[in-house]
Amino acid sequence: MSDAENVSKVTDIINSSHIGMFTTVNEDGALVSRPLAVQDVKDDGDMWFFTSATTSQVAQVRANPRVNVSFGKGTEWVSVAGTAEVVTDRQKIHELWNPAVEAWFPDGPDTPVAVLLHVDSDSAEYWTSPGGTAATVLQWVKSKVTHSRMSVGESGTVEL
Repeated sequence: MSDAENVSKVTDIINSSHIGMFTTVNEDGALVSRPLAVQDVKDDGDMWFFTSATTSQVAQVRANPRVNVSFGKGTEWVSVAGTAEVVTDRQKIHELWNPAVEAWFPDGPDTPVAVLLHVDSDSAEYWTSPGGTAATVLQWVKSKVTHSRMSVGESGTVEL
């Protein structure tokens, strides 16, 4: 697969999943993950998320901007490594605002604690298992019977 096709595969998985596990490093050096809804994914894999300025993820990104965001849906998964920044630009907040975000910020885009997390994606790895769950189970059974390594489908690594 070409780099462009790999990047397209990554963005397709992210767009079909919508919710990613956003992982940061806490003050003790431990990894911490929490679900966040991706608001926008650029063609280069960069992502935007809404959150509150008072959350642990904001404090952790400010202290250590290295993050990972993983997505999965059905039999497709992607893990994206990058650098995050907290964005307080009201114009950008208004640009990305949508009705779903109002569930967290009912006072609208001018809510003082509403901020964005922008992830500048560096690299991604993805895995797909064609044929769905039944095909995956069949591959597992086949590997057990033949004492061979299971084939899980397509995978790839891409620099973003």
